[in-house]
Amino acid sequence: MFGYLARRLPTAIIVLAVASLLIFSIVRLIPGGPEAALAGPDASPEALAAIRHDLGLDRSFFAQYVTWIGGLLTLDFGQSYQVGGSIGDLITYGLTNTLILTGAALVVALVLAFGLSLAATLWDNRFLNAALTSVNAAAIALPTFVVGTVLILVFGVKLRWLPAGGTPPDGFTDSLQISAQYLLLPALTLGLPAGAMLARFLTESIRTELRQPYVLTARALGVSHSDIILRHALRNALPPTLTALGLTVGALLGGAVLVESIFGWPGLGLLTEEGIFSRDYPLVQVLVLLSVAVFVIIQLLADIAHAWLDPRIRLAGE
Repeated sequence: MFGYLARRLPTAIIVLAVASLLIFSIVRLIPGGPEAALAGPDASPEALAAIRHDLGLDRSFFAQYVTWIGGLLTLDFGQSYQVGGSIGDLITYGLTNTLILTGAALVVALVLAFGLSLAATLWDNRFLNAALTSVNAAAIALPTFVVGTVLILVFGVKLRWLPAGGTPPDGFTDSLQISAQYLLLPALTLGLPAGAMLARFLTESIRTELRQPYVLTARALGVSHSDIILRHALRNALPPTLTALGLTVGALLGGAVLVESIFGWPGLGLLTEEGIFSRDYPLVQVLVLLSVAVFVIIQLLADIAHAWLDPRIRLAGE
């Protein structure tokens, strides 16, 4: 296992290094700049030049890049130009809310995935499969902003059963019941498409296992259909599903940007949107690189779990 990890780590580090350079470059291609946002539309060229000098933006590209990377390696993320305050403090607050939302959405996705997959394989009924396929396709096809808007209108405005947005006023730990009410709608909005995609992958993986010779042998020995699925096929279908789960978590983090905007959820997505519109270079750079780093780490952990469950993967390169 350690040999497999040693082979995978250099690739992850190279991806992060290339991503940091691309992010640093692309952010500076955005029209306008922080000096214009800080000085206002009527600022003179001298005032703009003075602000650029104070912010260090008049230095060479690579000098700025090396300074930025050095700060990241020492956990000094710098100060925000527009939002204000330490970038580290802003990220800590936003990351907490985003992780809570993503974790709740992941629970929704896993429940939906296992529920649909087991229902489709345990009860192989034509009408049930047609209904499950329709639900699955609708969950994938409907845009996130449509699902979120409909849920807000129905449960937050019309029925008034759940809050239409925001976070618990007294924090998530004050009352679990209130926290669940605030989490339910955004978690459903974020988790439904991810759960549907994961359910489709897991269902096909289980059906592939059901066509294997060991299943025919088990049936000949009188093992029930449910035992074959729950004790054998499901377990063998999990290793490749873990890789899809890593991609699903990455999709949840990416989709959180839109969901946080819809529900006014003060997480990293809302913070990234604010940073982009205000041309806040340092904040946007760190947030985007953090998203890439989280995605790479999650995928690495998924691959390690896959290799742990399937020895053929970790022994392939030896």
